[in-house]
Amino acid sequence: MKLNIFDYTIPMLEDIILPLGLKKFNATQIFQWIYKKNVTSFDEMKNLSKASIEKLKEKFYFSQFNLLKKIESDNGETIKFLFELEDKQKIETVIMKFNYGNTVCISSQVGCNMGCKFCASGLLKKKRNLDVSELVQQVTFANQYITDGISNVVIMGIGEPFDNYDNLKTMLKIVTCQHGLGIGSRHITVSTCGIAPKIVQFANDFPQINLAISLHAPTDEIRNKIMPINFAYPLHELFKSLAEYEKITNRKITFEYLLLKSVNDSNENAKQLIKLVKKMNCYINIIPYNKIAEHSFVRSDNQDSFIKTLLANKIKAITRLERGVDINAACGQLRAKNEN
Repeated sequence: MKLNIFDYTIPMLEDIILPLGLKKFNATQIFQWIYKKNVTSFDEMKNLSKASIEKLKEKFYFSQFNLLKKIESDNGETIKFLFELEDKQKIETVIMKFNYGNTVCISSQVGCNMGCKFCASGLLKKKRNLDVSELVQQVTFANQYITDGISNVVIMGIGEPFDNYDNLKTMLKIVTCQHGLGIGSRHITVSTCGIAPKIVQFANDFPQINLAISLHAPTDEIRNKIMPINFAYPLHELFKSLAEYEKITNRKITFEYLLLKSVNDSNENAKQLIKLVKKMNCYINIIPYNKIAEHSFVRSDNQDSFIKTLLANKIKAITRLERGVDINAACGQLRAKNEN
């Protein structure tokens, strides 16, 4: 069986091509052709010998996504793609245009088993992890689709990235490689709902890549009701791992907090959140809720007061800029509507 060329870092490629009779430096050349010049065939790699190309063609292949659907917001600032993978599974990828550059939001799994009660992704249970190539190609597709390229990557789409950690790790090495896409570590953010042991591992593996925590509740009582992950890793365990993360990286942590009316949005909840994070180097990303038909949650009408309470207590907080509301850009909505 042939190997997917998008699955490998340069050192991994070196290990495979040396026994084929190629040189170590050929791996870097291959990488540059793929990620700098966007070729999709070994025949296009003009600085490789014909014999080397034939050996590579026997060993590797270039996978391709099948684009099923593309929808664009009215203002053109958000574009959502639905892709069909080689095994007919479907994933979503979103491009968002900002004044500071273009961001691609990628999925990490087909479906999600975390079961967050407010999330469209959880409507479709996890079928499998995405391969390295499927992670990488979401970024390469976006980088080629947008004329001025992608400057930022967020792993916040369908799935829990830390539940697919090994493939995530390889993908991050590929997209940050200077011979490849060369995206700076500080321009990449990984979001997790709180798999505590992986947070410490991530700190050691990628101390410069940004970490975002999907918190969404200031107490175990509330979090247990809306995020089943909290039964496995309650807040004291999560924050113990975050303290270790801070010690290792000395980096600021983003807490994502989705405001749900009469669930987690009272001024008392704001005070509980302050108590939880006040000693940390962090900021709170307040997210207005986009209604999902299958769930009964409602957008909070106490957002201004909630944020004012945080700011008055010297907790940095911003409201996430809403993007793609008119095209159902929340994770999982497009896939759910197109699932057979």
